[in-house]
Amino acid sequence: MLKFLTGGLFTLFMAGAVLATPLEGEATYDMLFRNGTLDQIDRGAQLVYARKVTNSLKPEAADRDTGDIALSFRGEKSEMALLEFRQDGKYRKLGTFPASVGNPMIMYFYETIVRDMAEAAGGSPFYIRNRVKEALIQESDVVVGEAMVNGRMVATQTVRLYPFDGDPNIDRMKGFGDLELRVTMSDEVPGWYMSLIAEASGGEVYRSELRFDRLDAPQ
Repeated sequence: MLKFLTGGLFTLFMAGAVLATPLEGEATYDMLFRNGTLDQIDRGAQLVYARKVTNSLKPEAADRDTGDIALSFRGEKSEMALLEFRQDGKYRKLGTFPASVGNPMIMYFYETIVRDMAEAAGGSPFYIRNRVKEALIQESDVVVGEAMVNGRMVATQTVRLYPFDGDPNIDRMKGFGDLELRVTMSDEVPGWYMSLIAEASGGEVYRSELRFDRLDAPQ
């Protein structure tokens, strides 16, 4: 199978002046959950993302969740996007989503963060999910940067969210209270998302990184 490899070939550049533009809550949500991000992907192709997890509170979960996430298309008119988790030659279906809406990797990212935090730190997943949802509609800054993709410099946009900033229960969150969600996007990356990263306590307690690896062309 022909592969257009990008994994390991791009580096994010933030040196020098960093341009940050404020976004209203609705604009933040619209950027993160952008419609039409799969429209130009050949329906016989696959998008592959690499997920790497570190979790000092639950190391076995980190081993369980580190692997590849593949997005392919299914249905009579390829109208559904299928996500599969792949690890050591084994595949596990994660769900199917309407491809016309956009790339479901953003939903997978947020839902896995909610689950991972609830497993590792305890607490209600409903409470965690609600705080994440609230963060998605708050005003934020989009930071403009550049990245090297296949030897070519491309423009990127990064949004950072802090779901538990000011939360009265931070002291009970076992290091997750300063959780940062960081999404980097580019029109030059198939599927829109270059990387989706979550860090707690600077990554010492928890880090989840989803990074676009490659586009596998149709056989």
